[in-house]
Amino acid sequence: MSEMISIDTIDGSGSFQAYVAHPEGRPRAAIIVIQEIFGVNPGIRRKCDDWAAKGYLSLAPDLFWRLEPGIQLDPDVPEQFQQALGLMGKFNQDAGIRDIEATIRRARALLGDGGKVGVVGFCLGGRLAFMTATRTDSDASVGYYGVGIDNLLGEKHGIAHPVLLHIPQADHFVDPETQAAMHAGLDDHPKVTLFDYPGEDHGFADTFSKRRSDESAKLADGRTAEFFARNLS
Repeated sequence: MSEMISIDTIDGSGSFQAYVAHPEGRPRAAIIVIQEIFGVNPGIRRKCDDWAAKGYLSLAPDLFWRLEPGIQLDPDVPEQFQQALGLMGKFNQDAGIRDIEATIRRARALLGDGGKVGVVGFCLGGRLAFMTATRTDSDASVGYYGVGIDNLLGEKHGIAHPVLLHIPQADHFVDPETQAAMHAGLDDHPKVTLFDYPGEDHGFADTFSKRRSDESAKLADGRTAEFFARNLS
């Protein structure tokens, strides 16, 4: 079963919508799916549905609600891709992290009994997943092709729970020097694991779109499922 719910901001300044997918029976834990720059589109909702099928309560908050509430864009449509880039440029990431924190709190309330909550994000959401790991009490965090993480390495002291990052080595948004900086800054962190994907580009794990690379997407998703099973049990 799926539904849309309203979540209040932490500071009481407003509320935003989140897509929620419910598993059959009691959830084993909760997973917050952090959107790409395309909003809570069919691909993000499908990822929630897939986690619910694995037994997790899954929520995808609309992080662009202050800019374009409810927007859903298609990365394969050039005009919509450019629109998404414009939204990313206007997006307040600090406010977005507070909205993710509010979503984590709501998920914990829905779970009850001290249930654990993980986050997984893609593109902009991959960066936000890393920020969630450094700034919130999320129990486990996964980022796919996060952008600008090298500029956040000064926050790594805040990582208290496991983090998994998927890095496509041919990512045209994250050059080899930036990837090397991420490895240099994080490889020795006891809570962080980085996996590289040779020859893969940004968006290789999309649910729908021509950017998807099926074999590598299945490998990365399998690693993510094992990571959550281990750290959210």
